[in-house]
Formats: sequence, structure tokens, C-alpha cells
Amino acid sequence: MNTGEKVEAAGKMKEEGNRLFKAGKYTKASKRYEKAVKFIEYDTSYTEEQKKSAKALKVACNLNNAACKLKLKDYKQAEKLCTKVLELESTNVKALYRRAQAYIQLADLDLAEFDIKKALEIDPDNREVKLEYKILKEKMKEINKKDAQFY
Repeated sequence: MNTGEKVEAAGKMKEEGNRLFKAGKYTKASKRYEKAVKFIEYDTSYTEEQKKSAKALKVACNLNNAACKLKLKDYKQAEKLCTKVLELESTNVKALYRRAQAYIQLADLDLAEFDIKKALEIDPDNREVKLEYKILKEKMKEINKKDAQFY
């Protein structure tokens, strides 16, 4: 399979993953996204255009896979996938948002707050991120109340 075919195959896998995700088949969708990324993992012989396409596909597949992992309550894996995206695009709001969601579920509220604040710096009007920040603040209040009762 040449490099162009790999990028094309990855794109098809991603589309298949998207269809499965929409159908609520998160485990199968996740596997498609993983397969898509494997097709384009090593891009040493790619042209500049193919590298751009491969990067965009990696970002999309890892983000979509993170969404699957969140649905499947595999928060640690969701966090790792978002971190991979952020290594490629440090200002990706969706990756910051999804990683914050994972951190909240993992009770790592400080890291969640850091990601949410960074996402809001980049996109201050993002409704989803604002809503997640509200949820985070509520969780922090709950924990502070529990801590206060404990001491």
C-alpha cells in the first residue's frame, strides 16, 4: 500500500468509525479510529500534502476515539488520546475539553480546571466548555464541603 492509499484507507476507516459512533456502537467505532491511526502512524515518506492530511486525520481520529472512550467510561484512555492530539495541536479546544471531561471523571479536578481555563482562553464563547466549567466548579464545591466536614 503506497502512502496515498494509506491516507485514503485511514479516511475510510474514520468515516466508518463515525457511522458506528452515531449508531451508538462506541467499542466498534473506537477500533476503527485506532485502525485508521495505525494506517498513517509513520509518515516519513509522505509528501507535504499527505503529511497535512495524515495529521488532520490523526487529530480527528484520536479526538473521535476519545469521545468513544468517554462514552465507554474509559477515562484514562480518553485522557491519553487527548494528550496525543495536544502534542500535535496544543491549542485544540476540543482536545482540552474532552481531556478535562476525563480528568473530572478521574477526580483530577486541578488538571481539569487547567484544561478548561486554557480552552476558554482560546475560545471564550464556547458553550460546551463553559458548561463543563460550571460542572467542575460544582464538583469542587462538593469536595470542599466534604473536606470541611472532615476536618
